[in-house]
Amino acid sequence: MSVATVGPVRVVGTGLLGASVGLALAQHGVDVQLEDPSRTALALARDVGAGTPADASSPAPALVVVAAPPDVTADVVAASLAAHPQAVVTDVASVKGYVLAELRAAGADLTRYVGSHPMAGRERSGPSAAVPGLFVGRPWVITDSGESGEDAVLAVRHLAVDVGAVPVVMDTDEHDAAVAVVSHVPQLASSLVAARLRAADDDALALAGQGLRDVTRLAASDPALWTSILAANAAAVRDVLVALREDLDVVLGALDLAAAATGPEDVELGALATIARAIADGGAGAARIPGKHGGAHKRYTVVTVLVPDRPGELARLLGDVGAAGVNLEDLQLEHAAGRPVGMASISVLPGRAEHLETELTARGWRLVS
Repeated sequence: MSVATVGPVRVVGTGLLGASVGLALAQHGVDVQLEDPSRTALALARDVGAGTPADASSPAPALVVVAAPPDVTADVVAASLAAHPQAVVTDVASVKGYVLAELRAAGADLTRYVGSHPMAGRERSGPSAAVPGLFVGRPWVITDSGESGEDAVLAVRHLAVDVGAVPVVMDTDEHDAAVAVVSHVPQLASSLVAARLRAADDDALALAGQGLRDVTRLAASDPALWTSILAANAAAVRDVLVALREDLDVVLGALDLAAAATGPEDVELGALATIARAIADGGAGAARIPGKHGGAHKRYTVVTVLVPDRPGELARLLGDVGAAGVNLEDLQLEHAAGRPVGMASISVLPGRAEHLETELTARGWRLVS
């Protein structure tokens, strides 16, 4: 596959995002130079194939990708613009307004700077977690500084496309408000729910199922990184949290009324409807999340299959789904507590569910109704 990105590309910061950019470009033959204040991280990024450590003899880069925490991103971008006067410089920080304001205050050359943010990540961090396919199919937001040259914007667009991402153009304020809703507040909510588990009894935790794992998955994220992100986007995050607090207050009021009643029939009029409305509004919001390949959200039928906890069983199941001529739209695996078996929930188009159930049953699989 030919790529449009012109090297050398210097990646400054070899954590998850930086090393993944390096891996994605290097596999297409682009000359990638690596820079990081941590010699250990730099050596590890080199060893996983993300590029070659830069030194004084390295040729001048055509593009610099800054992958540093938001609180130092502006400083690193400014230093890169000064050190490489012919290069386009972008950053991949998850907050854009803060970085641009700092650069503008410092008098940086904004004609060669283009902010960007790939909407991709993992719970794990560091170069050891980097993968070349991290950005495939994911949005990559591009934010013009207001002074960015056309060639600079095009260079960042080429970068996004070459690593497999989908370029999305937004202004900085629009971006920061958007990520507050779809990324930053979900991280906080997950962390706050998971924090309640610290005091939970072991017997209670033994009852945990996939729902709790889904809600708390983000809670394993790096506290230092997320403190930097949330502080940089504090105003937008606060606006969403205030609205969320108002919703919680409404639900708490309804629960107070329900708790004071002697039975469901004695709950004050409207309280149960308030609770139901909160759940329904959540469902309506979730239905707006883009579905497979970024298209409109679709409703699928779930076929649940018992899978023995033995090597090769899940692969055999997926092979049988394919042999049945059914496309797997999504897959979730939940282990049964205390039993050597798991439950694979296979999402398929509604019209294919009955056929799949018949085919899997004929192949000896046990289904869960």
